[in-house]
Amino acid sequence: MAELFVLLLLLLVSVVYGDDDAFVGVNIGTDLSDMPKPTQVVALLKAQNIKYVRLYDADRAMLLALANTGIQVTVSVPNDQLLGIGQSNATAANWVARNIIAHVPATNITAIAVGSEVLTALPNAAPVLVSALKFIHSALVASNLDGQIKVSTPHSSSIILDSFPPSQAFFNRSWDPVMVPLLKFLQSTGSYLMLNVYPYYDYMQSNGVIPLDYALFRPLPPNKEAVDANTLLHYTNVFDAVVDAAYFAMSYLNITNVPIVVTESGWPSKGGSNEPDATVENANSFNSNLIKHVLNNTGTPKHPGIAVSTYIYELYNEDLRPGAVSEKNWGLFDANGIPVYILHLTGAGTVLANDTTNQTFCVAKQGADSKMLQAALDWACGPGKVDCSPLLQGHPCYEPDNVVAHSTYAFNAYFQRMVKSLGTCDFKGVATITTTDPSHGSCVFPGSVGKNGTITNDTSLTPSSNSTSSGCPPQYFYGTGSFTTSVMICVLLMSVVFL
Repeated sequence: MAELFVLLLLLLVSVVYGDDDAFVGVNIGTDLSDMPKPTQVVALLKAQNIKYVRLYDADRAMLLALANTGIQVTVSVPNDQLLGIGQSNATAANWVARNIIAHVPATNITAIAVGSEVLTALPNAAPVLVSALKFIHSALVASNLDGQIKVSTPHSSSIILDSFPPSQAFFNRSWDPVMVPLLKFLQSTGSYLMLNVYPYYDYMQSNGVIPLDYALFRPLPPNKEAVDANTLLHYTNVFDAVVDAAYFAMSYLNITNVPIVVTESGWPSKGGSNEPDATVENANSFNSNLIKHVLNNTGTPKHPGIAVSTYIYELYNEDLRPGAVSEKNWGLFDANGIPVYILHLTGAGTVLANDTTNQTFCVAKQGADSKMLQAALDWACGPGKVDCSPLLQGHPCYEPDNVVAHSTYAFNAYFQRMVKSLGTCDFKGVATITTTDPSHGSCVFPGSVGKNGTITNDTSLTPSSNSTSSGCPPQYFYGTGSFTTSVMICVLLMSVVFL
């Protein structure tokens, strides 16, 4: 079935002030008239190799569907439950028992977001916000889950005033009675500040002051970069400026060791007549560039080289959301799991990307140890029962004659033969999945779409029910031209056996 793929990707880099890996995840909203079943949502997540998700509640069916997938889940206390939890330790303990303890460890819950943008969306609950976090955390401590599950609360970036230059930014002082104890709680529990960063809104509200390219991470000439006159730091995009503004705002409250996780960021793909920049092209540019920015471990000018983990808003277009047209069009997919656009991720490393032909390939991981590649190649062409004859000298895939190219062909042939099943593109960590077709010249890889649009699937890769192993272990060595010699010796030995 031709399924369209988006990407999301989740590669590993270092998070600020810790040993955790940075990631790109997705938010899963449910305001859809035809919301997919939890099992369908999880199937899409698996197909896209999405390993980090944030839920806006703690829906039991969704948590059960996520069980035993390894996907790391942030669950949420909805705003309408915040007052009760913030006023009662027992209520908080019951919430944790029902929504957390009942699901771990099968479901890999790693964080709890208590409320959402409470200070700006539900200010009357602000006085009990810190109490709610503490009560939830105490319940986790009682169950010995506090080391595994962090507790925080997402904030709108609008609580930061005078956000440019970032070095002069500070939190709205009227919220100091909440922010000071909140940040101290995050610091003492080893948690992080959750921040929603929307360059789209910053751009829209700037009345032309912020250039579109600056909001979309597009390259800027040096004379167009924004410069913080106090630090002389150069800013090439809104996202970094807002994140650094939050770091500086925390430092003014004497908090310097709480990392930031961006819990929401994205760009709408469609808008009304008064939203001319909510387009597919701009949404694609923003999310593609955001992903590259995180995966390249670019960091921010204040913290260069340190990536900021980010959840893209959002997985699905939510057609039931009220408000402007753009509110319904932030998703990467529609309700049928079809991508709204194809992410441009070339140059961002090996990642999954949406593709109208469901093309995914298994390739040798960049920088993988050559000896491990060789061992994996030997296994694929031997016990793995891959037809490696296209790699023989004089055959289409012989060149380039090196272990990376040949193992890529063998890995992919095995992956396709196993119907791209979970775990069949690993080979002890030296293989990874990509949507970039590795075919070249006359060497057409299994799973590749040919010039006539047909998908190449070498049926010889699928062993028959009575097939047996040749008993000839392949030992392929590169750099000396011995690959062909080794295979030919194997063929001669097989001839002796069968003649």
